[in-house]
Amino acid sequence: MRFIPTKVHALLDYVVGALIIAAPWAFGFSNNQAASWVTLTAGCSALLYSLCTNYELGAFKLLSMNAHLILDVLSGILMMASPWIFGFADEVWLPHVLIGAFEVMTALMTRTRPRIVETAASKVAPIQQTEPVYTF
Repeated sequence: MRFIPTKVHALLDYVVGALIIAAPWAFGFSNNQAASWVTLTAGCSALLYSLCTNYELGAFKLLSMNAHLILDVLSGILMMASPWIFGFADEVWLPHVLIGAFEVMTALMTRTRPRIVETAASKVAPIQQTEPVYTF
């Protein structure tokens, strides 16, 4: 069920992107280069494609919301798998798994169109059928 409005998702993108960048210091794994680079890269990428998304807080409007959500899911899956892919699971893995799961879940629960567009489309009255006009 998609109940998160695109505007809320946009705000989350910027806040969570910044928090992902800060994760190595916030969760105490800044001494692990691989684990740190994964979060730094993911956070910067999320901020970049958020700026390029066609939604309320996008600056350049180059990516559709659907494309953005696909990137979120892919980024989340990579984030969850990264401790094992890059070999740092024996030192740190929980922040990566939690952040990745949050990304995937949020993407799956976000609307694909702004509510204003949906509301405007739903208010259009159907065309009334009138009696046919016969001409001879």
